[in-house]
Amino acid sequence: MALCFGLTGIRFAISAQWEMAVTMIMIAGVLDGLDGSVARLVRGESRFGAELDSLSDAISFGVSPALIVYLWSLKDIPRLGWLVALVFAVFCALRLARFNANIDVTEQPHKSAGFLTGIPAPAGAGLAMLPLYLSFWNDQPLLRSPWLVAPWVAIIAMLMVSSIATYSWSSLRLRNNIRFEAIAIVVLLGAALISAPWHTLTAVCIAYLASMPFSVSAYRRVRRLRGTPATEPQLPLPAPDEPGREAGGR
Repeated sequence: MALCFGLTGIRFAISAQWEMAVTMIMIAGVLDGLDGSVARLVRGESRFGAELDSLSDAISFGVSPALIVYLWSLKDIPRLGWLVALVFAVFCALRLARFNANIDVTEQPHKSAGFLTGIPAPAGAGLAMLPLYLSFWNDQPLLRSPWLVAPWVAIIAMLMVSSIATYSWSSLRLRNNIRFEAIAIVVLLGAALISAPWHTLTAVCIAYLASMPFSVSAYRRVRRLRGTPATEPQLPLPAPDEPGREAGGR
């Protein structure tokens, strides 16, 4: 389903229905998150499902956002704009390939500490389209300038394949005494998305970017406490009582 919505986003972009195009990618992101959660809940994970999910992500969060941003802005500088769109789509695919290649790797410092490596593909797609969110509620021609959009998309592409530690929602564990507050925040966020979607998405993107220095600092703190190396060892020697792998983010 996520793949269908991702491809439909391209269809709306071709007809210059930008808000609908972005909405399709957002729905694809929600469905992608639900698919993974349901699979883990019913223990229906398989290698085939993981490969299909990664292929879907490469299109929904790599190819589709790249084409949407290109048709919206980057086409005004055809050669450079297309190069940036290609870089974003290819880097997204590289990130997913790295994720799949590491599925069976035992020693993963970031994952074992409860973090992701780089920006996950759905978040990268959402961040790449930040200029569109801004333009939807603040119609300034400067926001559509390809000379501003191109560097922004390139930076997000590099963050996807970077080794920066970012927070992982799948590793989030809420204490019982704050679960009600967490549910209230989710409800308020949903209401905000319905009443003012583009303002809310802009705020979410800014908050996510602002969290990255804290995630890097938190990872370093965890690494110091555990005494684990910053990078994966070349010859991992897993102990017999090593805990199982946690679900990671693509």
